[in-house]
Amino acid sequence: MTQSMQGKTAVVTGATSGIGWASVLNFARHGVNVVASGRREDRGSALLAETEALPGKVIFVRTDVTVPADVENLMAKAIAEFGQIDYAFNNAGGSINAARIHEMSEEDWDHYSDTYLKSVWRCMKHEIVHMLPNESGVIINNASTSGLSSSDNAAYAAVKHGVVGLTKSTSRQYKGEGLRFNAVCPGWVETEMTAGWQDNPAKREEVVSQQHIQRIGEPEEVANLVRWMCSDEAAYITGVAWLIDGGISA
Repeated sequence: MTQSMQGKTAVVTGATSGIGWASVLNFARHGVNVVASGRREDRGSALLAETEALPGKVIFVRTDVTVPADVENLMAKAIAEFGQIDYAFNNAGGSINAARIHEMSEEDWDHYSDTYLKSVWRCMKHEIVHMLPNESGVIINNASTSGLSSSDNAAYAAVKHGVVGLTKSTSRQYKGEGLRFNAVCPGWVETEMTAGWQDNPAKREEVVSQQHIQRIGEPEEVANLVRWMCSDEAAYITGVAWLIDGGISA
């Protein structure tokens, strides 16, 4: 366990699968209490069962981050249960079929914007309110390699660039107030959202061939980075979009 993190509290959105699930486990193993959230209550129950024996206490709050009242309730439950929010990992997302820009509907565009960008702002807004009085706190936003480069999915790249810009600019806005803001930018990771192409041997071979490490990333590897960036060991790091992509961007 990381001694300095024991007894701290983290909020993790999108916690019912993939990187979010791994991050909840990682925090709890290091003695951090976790308020895990997601839309699937059955998966929330499974997560609680898996974390029951870990040093950090974990609670689950059903949350749709595109609904303002849900996000307010999530933060209120965190404060009611643990008294403060020390760390936040804004990780929630949702897959949708990609389309070229001229073929996208207003509804599809709004889905990308609301799910991947506005929801991050909404969570940060409430997290910051609870962190400022303590003059300390770390917020990590899940961006993507698509937040730093182009993508076949232009809408996804646009909102992930937005997450990176939001993260960096927020760090600038709150300089000197004890808060840190960073983004993680994962490449290909073994999650439910990537399961479709993973089942396609040709596509999988193509993706693996692009990796300098010659394999797909694991959710636990991103979770390790998220937890470390929240720790005191990373106390001089803010306003950064940190790649974790097996070298594909190089």
